[in-house]
Amino acid sequence: MTYAVSILCRFIEMEESERAAIRAASKEVSHEVNTLMNAEAIDSLRQMQHLILGRLQDIKAVLSHFNEYSENRYADVMADFSKNTLLKSMKTDLDYIFLKLRSIKSKIFATYPDAFPNESLESG
Repeated sequence: MTYAVSILCRFIEMEESERAAIRAASKEVSHEVNTLMNAEAIDSLRQMQHLILGRLQDIKAVLSHFNEYSENRYADVMADFSKNTLLKSMKTDLDYIFLKLRSIKSKIFATYPDAFPNESLESG
């Protein structure tokens, strides 16, 4: 049991020494990073970031207003869109009907050539 306790104590001591080494290294790195730029440059960057943040917030407000306006306008013209959709659907249906009629007419003419006068086949 003492052997296991001594190994555990050594392991804990190693972890504490590693933690101390990591703390010392991180302090050194943070000190080096702080000395890379002077305070004026950091303040200038901070002011620039606040300026950009303000502009982005203004843009967000404008885009939100535009989206609300677009939703309102879409609601106003949605009835016209649905009418156009209905008309397009009707046109597609009529085109299909006329195509079928032409097909039937040509089959009838092929079977009974005297059924239609020549003018009706040329126009339709």
